[in-house]
Amino acid sequence: QVQLVESGGGLVQAGDSLRLSCAASGLTFSSWTMAWFRQAPGKEREFLAGITGNAGSTYYLGDIEGRLTISRDNAQNTVHLQMNILKPEDTAVYYCAATTVIAARQSKYYAYWGQGTQVTVSS
Repeated sequence: QVQLVESGGGLVQAGDSLRLSCAASGLTFSSWTMAWFRQAPGKEREFLAGITGNAGSTYYLGDIEGRLTISRDNAQNTVHLQMNILKPEDTAVYYCAATTVIAARQSKYYAYWGQGTQVTVSS
């Protein structure tokens, strides 16, 4: 049974930083590319950042890359998303996901998803 469990969301003010975490179980973690997505109300789920399993190569949504850092700890089966200089438009539910497709950006390639964690940024 594969489980991905996000944590670290909350209510913050514009300009603040936040670190999201995702704990994975039930899979050989280092074999999977992990990614973070977000979904705002009324909008489609959007890819933010990914990191490959073995090489640890990272890739990002272009217009948010400067404020995001994705990382993973294969020994702990965790992936993190550091978010800086948060803006009200960052308000969304944030999800972690896992895929065997290296450097995938589209949600259809991701086999497993967490339940999401809410991030709300006030102005």
